[in-house]
Amino acid sequence: MNGNQMMGRRTGVPEKSKRGIKGVLKELFTYSSKLRLPMIIAFVFSMIGAVLTIIGPNQLSRITDLISDGLMTGIDLSAVAKVGGVLLAIYLIGEVCGYIEQYIMATVTLDLSKKMRRDLSDKINKVPMKCFGKISHGDILSRVTNDVSTLQQALSNSLPSMISAVAQFVGCLIMMLVTEWRMALAAIAITLIGFVVMAVIMSRSQKYFVARQQSLGKLNGYVEEMYSGHDVVRISRANNEIKKNFAGMNRAVYDANRKSQFLSGVMQPLMNVIGNLGYVAVCVIGAALVMDGQITFGVITAFIMFVRLFTSPLSTLAQGMTQMQTAAAAGDRIFDFLQEEELSDESYKTEKLTEVHGEVEFDHVRFSYPDNPDKIIIKDFSAHIKPGQKVAIVGPTGAGKTTMVNLLMRFFDLVGGDIRIDGISTSDLTRENIHELFGMVLQDTWLFDGTVRENLVYNKTGVTDEELEKACRACGIYHFIETLPNGFDTVLGENVVISAGQKQLFTIARAMIKNSPMMILDEATSSVDTRTELMTQKAMDTLTEHRTSFVIAHRLSTIKNADLILVMKEGDIIEQGTHEELLAQGGFYADLYNSQFDKAS
Repeated sequence: MNGNQMMGRRTGVPEKSKRGIKGVLKELFTYSSKLRLPMIIAFVFSMIGAVLTIIGPNQLSRITDLISDGLMTGIDLSAVAKVGGVLLAIYLIGEVCGYIEQYIMATVTLDLSKKMRRDLSDKINKVPMKCFGKISHGDILSRVTNDVSTLQQALSNSLPSMISAVAQFVGCLIMMLVTEWRMALAAIAITLIGFVVMAVIMSRSQKYFVARQQSLGKLNGYVEEMYSGHDVVRISRANNEIKKNFAGMNRAVYDANRKSQFLSGVMQPLMNVIGNLGYVAVCVIGAALVMDGQITFGVITAFIMFVRLFTSPLSTLAQGMTQMQTAAAAGDRIFDFLQEEELSDESYKTEKLTEVHGEVEFDHVRFSYPDNPDKIIIKDFSAHIKPGQKVAIVGPTGAGKTTMVNLLMRFFDLVGGDIRIDGISTSDLTRENIHELFGMVLQDTWLFDGTVRENLVYNKTGVTDEELEKACRACGIYHFIETLPNGFDTVLGENVVISAGQKQLFTIARAMIKNSPMMILDEATSSVDTRTELMTQKAMDTLTEHRTSFVIAHRLSTIKNADLILVMKEGDIIEQGTHEELLAQGGFYADLYNSQFDKAS
């Protein structure tokens, strides 16, 4: 897909949330059984606080009437103090209820976000490899961080306040109708306008909140991809193209944010205007009723408070709906990934390889990627590898070399044929068991922030310093480790400069320390210099003795001593034999080898 096509996708018409706010909340309650009861308790406290807030204006009306009635005869201060004490108690209890509600919601939503991140992390290890072909690593990272935080904050802050706002709104409506129905109807008529406007704005703004989360995920994915390959970008002088693509994605995030925030931002001032109109209506109608002697002045005071309490929930609901729309978009992305197809359950499998000899047989293997079943990648692959053999797989780019290793490791499932290890089909073994059998060294090196020791013994216990030293000497990195400030306990980070070749040697040493019965080397010496390559090659030859190993190589000079060389082209084995036998045949391998030799000379 070219840049224009990608930009076309980003700037297209955004979709609405598939589940919507209601659907995401329903799925949340299904997702976490521990969420329902604490949220109900929090909502109860929220509603109690709202009801207590509604009672306040009636007490304020009584104080106003006591003061106004006593202007001529004398104010009953004890009665005013008594009512004032009740009013203070009401507000204090309301604040306590609000604090309890906020504490419960903060606690339960933090637990929810922790569970979600844990489940997303677990899910990454359960989805098939094809999933990473349609979702970038950066986008997955965005779901684990941004989307979970967005959902957590909305549930913690917006949802309880919205419940409280609804309770306050309904309570105020009842109290106003009981207190003075004519003034209540005037306030309600004006408020209905606010409801209609809010509903229209919500219906138009939801798609932009979805677009915001999607565009942010794409931007995160692009940034992660570009900065991980920053050296290549600079060397290729692709800065201008990268800036252009980044600017386009950044613009998409900006546009989605601008449109969503503009539409949602209109609601707050609009609700304020409607609230002010409510005050005007109450004052005009109330003044006329007071002059006619139908109500007291205290009723107007109470109604002004009621109107504020009646219209402020609209502002709270408007703001809460803005956050809940964002939360719905985030929830869609989270649940979409959590509901991705998983690798098949293998708990029923009882076969397990413990004492491995290393015999491997490829029996008429056929394979095509699940998203393109018509394009056969491996057409008819058959080979028999004896225990302890060093097998080299060579061929032009796209011949299927790495695909064969992925099939051997069961990163993908076969379309046809079978692969057997020591006579047992890999389909009868669990993936975990198969992965235990192999040590792998790939072209792409990976070191994490930790000590040298932690990087070398990664996920393996009981490794002694002698074993570490032996592996590091064999790979030629022991001298480098000795020069580090704390040797094996030196933390690898920004202060320790490691070349690409040294990183490659670290991964080779890691595979040696794992000491698996079989090895896979995918261009394991591609990043080291010629002198280091010769030393490493010698060490690898020693360590792969009596151990079945598969070597994917482009430089044919590195696999001359292989016991068996499989020559692949377009998904098939077209030649096989030793280096000397294949040269003697004068076929495709000989041409390939001679062309590399000519280039080298």
